[in-house]
Amino acid sequence: MTWLRIAFPSQAHVNPTRPIPHDFNHLGQPIGWVVPTWKAAPFPRCEPLDGRFYRLEALDAARHGKSLWEVNTLDAEGRNWTYLPYGPFSSFDDYYRWIEETLRDPTTLFYALIDRSTGQPGGVAAYLNIDPANGAIEIGHLAYSPLLQRKPAATEAMFLMIERAFSLGYRRTVWKCNLLNAASRAAAERLGFSFEGIFRNAVIQNGRSRDTAWYSITEAEWPALQTGFLRWLDPANFDATGRQKERLSVRR
Repeated sequence: MTWLRIAFPSQAHVNPTRPIPHDFNHLGQPIGWVVPTWKAAPFPRCEPLDGRFYRLEALDAARHGKSLWEVNTLDAEGRNWTYLPYGPFSSFDDYYRWIEETLRDPTTLFYALIDRSTGQPGGVAAYLNIDPANGAIEIGHLAYSPLLQRKPAATEAMFLMIERAFSLGYRRTVWKCNLLNAASRAAAERLGFSFEGIFRNAVIQNGRSRDTAWYSITEAEWPALQTGFLRWLDPANFDATGRQKERLSVRR
């Protein structure tokens, strides 16, 4: 296998060159490398994911709806919904119906994120655009209430979902967000996702044009990133008040 450097357009947000592993065919043309042992990854089940701070379990309207509605109302201005294609919801009944309708889609797996110390949900997250045949899976629909935002548990939840994806045999974990959502883009980079580019005029969302920023982690990158996560999540990295001693440092 050979590595080829591909030149990209000169833009501040794009790496000017990126090494691309490849082979050559009999005509001397560069082609992708062989993946001789590849088998389609299994479609994930929404099984519980247990962390030290939070537990992720399958979202259930009856079990989680009321508590999620209550913690979401702590975001009085509705800032959490600005970049999502739904919400804010004017009533609990509207929110409950949204959960029920969402859960009818078998291609998207929603988790409720549950505080292990209180049993109270702090938000939701999901697997979507799941492509077992090619080993790609996206993490999205992140709706964290103020109880979960900027907390170690938020990072732990993402670690648990990324780790599960790669443990199932997926080759690529994807993060997509509105290009204008600076907080989501910063979160992707902090978690170790690599910026891949922008889909311009990708969709119309809430009646407005949306450009979508794409990020990913590949299976080759994951072992080093996993080490960084585990080092950060170690209880020794937190003081008696739960504050981190060292920032998350993921290495590609």
